Amino acid sequence: MVTLAIDMMGGDDAPGIVLEAVEQALNDFPDLHIILFGDEAQCTLKHDRLDFRHTIEEIEMEDEPVRAIKRKKDSSMVRAAQAVKDGEASGCVSAGNTGALMSAGLFIVGRIKGVARPALVVTLPTVSGKGFVFLDVGANADAKPEHLLQYAQLGNIYAEKIRGIGAPKVALLNIGTEAKKGNSLTKATYDLMKADPSFYFSGNVEAKTLMEDAADVVVTDGFTGNMVLKNLEGTAKSIGKMLKSTLMASFKNKLAALVLKKDLSNMSKKMDYAEYGGSVLLGLDGIVVKAHGSSNARAFYSAIRQAKIAGEQHIVEVMKETVGEQNG
Repeated sequence: MVTLAIDMMGGDDAPGIVLEAVEQALNDFPDLHIILFGDEAQCTLKHDRLDFRHTIEEIEMEDEPVRAIKRKKDSSMVRAAQAVKDGEASGCVSAGNTGALMSAGLFIVGRIKGVARPALVVTLPTVSGKGFVFLDVGANADAKPEHLLQYAQLGNIYAEKIRGIGAPKVALLNIGTEAKKGNSLTKATYDLMKADPSFYFSGNVEAKTLMEDAADVVVTDGFTGNMVLKNLEGTAKSIGKMLKSTLMASFKNKLAALVLKKDLSNMSKKMDYAEYGGSVLLGLDGIVVKAHGSSNARAFYSAIRQAKIAGEQHIVEVMKETVGEQNG
């Protein structure tokens, strides 16, 4: 049985989509137990594997992260993180304030001993539908070569245990594929990653090939990673708008759209973040999953499933035994 703590109040469309996702997850996974934190008056869900904990405070999207988790100790997010810290749950899931959740992860759940800086990891789509693990996407704007090496170690474990990829290809994001390309950070990191026997380092990868299955895990600093992530999200939305505009431009195009409806739907599904769950803060002494703030019920359900798999695979224990001991 895996127990997860869920923040019912975080996100643009909470608590409605959270309750829908939790109900679906409980129905689909008979070995899942959930502790739900939020306003009891807004909870309509009853289940024999659901425990409800009433909270009287809520962390808003505009709240300053560190101040919020220190002052709003009875908020659904802080209580969920505390449940992980206390060992009541193996992980927590929230669609709330990203900065606040990362702060709760760092200051409440705490880091694995030996991990210098936890990294925020996402799974992004590729043309084949396989997807790739990308980190760091915003936990740390600045990084040293040894931090990027740890990200590679953490990402390798995540790809193996959560995504089920055997011997993942781990690459370093750079401005060229040659070993001597890049700035001082990427050059030094390249040498460290090449010398590390704990994962398969496939070399540098350029941003233009990220979605072409160039690697299973791609490592970069949080500043670069966040910009690349937002660029990919924005580009995907823009292409979708242009495609829709073109297909609706004439009667002939509308007929073509009807013929291609199923294929277009399959393509859209490949590119949909909802299929991949949320972002995971790797390197913590517990599982912390951040669902997108605008998540629908399907996306939040995927984030719950992601946290459940992490609990089943004992990913925190594996990271303690490998990354933690290597760098302790």
